Formats: sequence, structure tokens, C-alpha cells
Amino acid sequence: MAATRVLLLLSGRPESVSFAQSVCGLLGAGSELGPWPTYCSLKRGQLVLSDRPFPGASARLPLQPKAPGAQLPADRGVDLGVAVILQSSDQTVLLTRRTRTLRISPNLWVPPGGHVELHEELLDGGLRELWEETGLQLPQGQFSWVPLGLWESAYPPRLSWGFPKYHHVVLYLLVISQESQQQLQARIQPNPSEVSACMWLGPDVAAAVAATEDGTEMPRLPPQDLPPSVLAMELEEDGRARRPLVLPMSTLLQTTPTTAEDKERVSTGTKFALRLWLQHLGR
Repeated sequence: MAATRVLLLLSGRPESVSFAQSVCGLLGAGSELGPWPTYCSLKRGQLVLSDRPFPGASARLPLQPKAPGAQLPADRGVDLGVAVILQSSDQTVLLTRRTRTLRISPNLWVPPGGHVELHEELLDGGLRELWEETGLQLPQGQFSWVPLGLWESAYPPRLSWGFPKYHHVVLYLLVISQESQQQLQARIQPNPSEVSACMWLGPDVAAAVAATEDGTEMPRLPPQDLPPSVLAMELEEDGRARRPLVLPMSTLLQTTPTTAEDKERVSTGTKFALRLWLQHLGR
């Protein structure tokens, strides 16, 4: 049987969550719009969550739901993922575009991330995924980090696309490098089996992108106040050579389509993470 990766403290006892259950619902937060403050223990290879303080809780983070909306087999648990919001010294963050051939979320712009291995520290898992997807290894002592928030995710994201096959709680970690965007970009070597392009977003563009999440208001900035495009780096078809990519701003402002398409856009969870990053910058 697979190891339990996400535990909830309910009535003082840690309990596992089945695939068909909503983590937010079990915490009593599902009746209102999120995010909700959640106490968590960032244990090795495991996440313990509660709606109230408990011994060993190491952080109080916002939790936002995007959970399954159908009854599913209960013999599976909820998986644990981690994603790295990598901030350069000049205050830009890195996003990567997932390749079209991936089974989950093809062609979406997301931060580097993936599954946490059993007995792996959550920061170590995030740094490993960053290295595996982009080739970036951050020198010890040249970065700091802080947990930003939690996202309950299901894929496919809409029931009209089919019943969810994946259910995760994703921990977003802000990793702040002492290196500039230019220095970091010079060392990026994307893994072509997972990443087809990379780009860096500054606060103004990130704010506009984050404001386009489904169900929220459109960006406060009028379109003329935004650049018409963002410069990215794209892999050639051979997976080795790189070329500049001029990405229209309209692509970044896309919302989740109603039908199952691999339409290029920024994922909804990433928009949530960008909002948390901007709040952190503001502090």
C-alpha cells in the first residue's frame, strides 16, 4: 500500500485523506471562498494540516481549493507535490511551459515542481525538481526560502473534461536567489521531456496574469498599460537548441477553457502562487 502523504488533524488525531475527499471540505472550509489560513507541519515526505494550532506546526499558510467534484474510488490517497517560485535578485520569477506530450497539464505555464519522494525534505524535493526540469542548481548559502501557500488540485480541472484522475496538495515554496535573472538564465538547460520553454515575469505582468483567474475581476491595469508581449526562451524541436519566443500577452491572460484542450495558458494554481508572491514582495 502506498505511503500516506497528506494527513489531517481531526479531533486531535492524524487521519489520512482518500482520493475522493476534499481536503478543504474536511477542514470545514469548503463553504466559503478561499484561501483559508491552515496550520501545517512540513515533515519529511509528508504534510500534516489542521484548521487550528497544534504541537509541531511549523507554518500557517493560505490553502486554496481546486478539488475533485465527483465521487471516485476511495482506495487511493491524496498525493503531495511541491513547486518552486524562483525569484531572482532583480525581482523576477521563473515559469516553465510543460511539453505538449505530457499526460497532465500539457502546454501550461507553471513553476518547476513535481512529486515529493518518500522521506524527502520538502525543500530538497523542490530543489531537485528545479534541477531536473531546468538544470539549475543553486549554490548553498546563496539563496533563502519561505513557504508561500497550499493548493488543492485535481486534474482534469473540470468535470466536463472527465472524472479527475489526479488529486494533489501542492506546497508552493518561494526560493529567493542572490543571482540576477541574467545569471540564472545563462545556466538554464531545460529538460525537453518536461519543459518546452522558460520565461521570467516581473511584478507588473505577474499582477495582471494573477488577476485573470477564473471567477475574479479582470486586471485593473488597462491593456495599454501592459507590454503587448513577453520575451521567453523556447527549445527547438531537437530539444537542444534554443531560440527567442515572443509570447503575446493575450496568451498569458487566458483562463481555463470549458472543454479539454491543451490551450497554452498559465495554470490557475500558478496564478494563486503569483498572488502570494506579490503579497510577499509587498511586505
